[in-house]
Amino acid sequence: MGARTVVVVNPNSRNGATGRRWQPVERALREALGELDVEATRGPRDGERVAREAAEAGVERLVVAGGDGTASEVVAGLLGAGLAEGVSLGFLPLGTGGDWGRALGTPRRLDAAIAGLARGGERRLDAGRIRFEAPGVGRHETHFVNVASGGLSGLVDRLVNRTPKTLGGTASFLIGTLRGLAAWRNVECHVRLDGRLLHEGPLVLAAAANGHTFGGGMQVAPNARPDDGLLDAVVIGDASKARLLSRMPALYRGAHLGLPEVRSGQGRCLEVEPREAWTLDVDGEPLAARSARFELVPGALRVLGASTP
Repeated sequence: MGARTVVVVNPNSRNGATGRRWQPVERALREALGELDVEATRGPRDGERVAREAAEAGVERLVVAGGDGTASEVVAGLLGAGLAEGVSLGFLPLGTGGDWGRALGTPRRLDAAIAGLARGGERRLDAGRIRFEAPGVGRHETHFVNVASGGLSGLVDRLVNRTPKTLGGTASFLIGTLRGLAAWRNVECHVRLDGRLLHEGPLVLAAAANGHTFGGGMQVAPNARPDDGLLDAVVIGDASKARLLSRMPALYRGAHLGLPEVRSGQGRCLEVEPREAWTLDVDGEPLAARSARFELVPGALRVLGASTP
């Protein structure tokens, strides 16, 4: 890592398309950003190692080329080691869902996204911290950038990540959601926002949102912004599968917050205590857990080229 800029690329993102098409992307990045080193991740969670080692070596700019999960890993590696303050971050969304790119206002065209990174314009953005208990393992901590949630979304992550994503992010997550609904059973859960009881009883989903979409474009928290110093909490309570199916268009539009089974609010800490183990969704990646505490880390990230619409 001799250059001041390191690109962390996940060649397996977007069903392997990133690796297959990487050479022209790398050429465009070199033309726009100058000298850089490229570090490819080797497997799950390896982005944490790459980011940590780059920061320790004095790298001043990290560009993440991959999906939301890779972005989450890089941020977790930096924040977990206390190294985020010394690094400017750029994000080139090359994954399936693209939800963190939506939160940042990143252009969909690759050349425009790279040009935005080259222009710079650093902004301070928030991140999230998760303190959770893993079944049979104990307490752990990690971080997220976009949305972390528990419930149906975790099951959907597991299903989507086991299948090819050739249809793209929106279709892949929609199909995964429909498959997940068929197998889902609502979970008894206590949910507290900044210490206040937000929900008690069966639920489908409890989300802590820094960005406004997840699942390839579902507007789970339409009012969330990654620079406002707050997490947007959204709970979908006890609802039948038929009702959930009928409400899916509202979720994509962000028109669900006024529904009777939905509770929402803003705060700094969301605590969820399910009666049984379930799966968390952490920026599109599944994580087995029991109780979890989602906390805001305000202004934690120095991000290049973010317009945060």
